[in-house]
Parts: sequence; structure tokens; C-alpha cells
Amino acid sequence: MVIGRLSARVRQLSLPGFRAYRELLNRPAEIDERQNFIDLMTTNETYFFREPAHFNLLGKEILEAQPPLPRPFRIWSAASSSGEEAYSMAMTLHDHLGDRTGLWEVTGTDICRRVLERARRGHYRMERLDSMPRQYLFQYCLKGFGSQEGNMLVDRRLRDRVRFLHLNLAAPFQDIGPFDVIFLRNVLIYFQQDMKRAIVERVIRQLRPGGWLVIGHSESLRGMDERLSQYSPSVYRLP
Repeated sequence: MVIGRLSARVRQLSLPGFRAYRELLNRPAEIDERQNFIDLMTTNETYFFREPAHFNLLGKEILEAQPPLPRPFRIWSAASSSGEEAYSMAMTLHDHLGDRTGLWEVTGTDICRRVLERARRGHYRMERLDSMPRQYLFQYCLKGFGSQEGNMLVDRRLRDRVRFLHLNLAAPFQDIGPFDVIFLRNVLIYFQQDMKRAIVERVIRQLRPGGWLVIGHSESLRGMDERLSQYSPSVYRLP
């Protein structure tokens, strides 16, 4: 995988091999190339309403039970990739809380700048929509015609309410919260136990008391932060 993803870049830079590329990355001035390396090595697998049970939880068990707040209801897609998860959140929030400014906010973050630019555009192929509820498809997606046949654009009402930020979960970062709900899905599987624990600790600091943390179905927080109580498989809550 590493060879496949980096070979073209090594040739593009006219370098003799991977050792020379590593030496290039270690030069202090090569900040942009280090970001290129991160973008090339990042796996960006996502689609709209992935793991639908989590969005059912968000809509029917969290939002429908949420009393009116004197502040926005805030939710974070902590590994947003190209934005499908964050926009799925926005559709769910708009459907349950309404359109009025100040009712809700969505933040998406990712380490890969390339996919963040795609996310901000909100422009996707139609085949990425198989898991989207049909009413949301008609309500929030603009179908392309002519040269845009087979594409769709997320409605500006949602694009204007979702912000995307560059953030590395594996390094200390400034506060961007607090949030009422955080999706940290399909991230921890890529790290060893010590780094998993550090990431969870950083993320939990962004969660409000009583807030919800959702991880991937194949992940576990066993042995992590003892403050979290398990609500259901892959869903935790901060007291």
C-alpha cells in the first residue's frame, strides 16, 4: 500500500527512491510536502449515513428528547473525510430542530487537507447516496444535469451551517468545543492502545457534561476513560 501510494510522488519529484523521499520529508522547510505525504497516506472511506443506527440514535433518542436550549446544539464529526458524515448530521439536525440560525452547528475535522476542500464544496457522485433516506435526498440534494449528470450538490442551507477544520487527532490541539455529540467513528482502529487512549482523552475534553460519544461498531473503549458510561454498543455518555 505504501509503495503504491508514494511511487508516483517519488517519480514526480525526480527522486532516486524512497530513502531520498524520506530525507526530503525530514527537512524542516518541507512543511507542504509533509502535508502531501499525509494526504497520500490517509485512507478516506466514507459515505452518507454510514452505520444508520447511529443516525437513528441521533434523531430519535437524542434530538427528540432534547429540551429547548438557550444555545446552539453542537455536534462534531471528528474524522469527517470528504464530508458525507458531517452533512448527514446536518440533515438530521435540520429535520429535527429546524432551520433557524442559532439552533444547531456542525463541525467536521480531518488531517487531510485535500478531502477537506472536497467537503467544503459539498459536491458528490450520486452513487454515494444509497444509504441516504429518500426524503433527505429530495429535501437537501440538488441533482446535476447536463455536464453535471450523475452528480449532486448539498443544498446551500446546509453547506453554510457546516464548518470544516484541519485537525490532527494524534497531536495536542486547541479547544474547538464544547460539543453535545461527537462522532469518532472508524478512527481508533488505526492506532495502538497508548495512542487510542490519548486521542480519547483529547476528544472527551471537547464533550459537554451529559454529552454523547459515538465510535465505530468494530471499535471499543475498554480500558479507556473511566468517566464514560456505555449506553449501547459503540455509544457512550459523559455523566
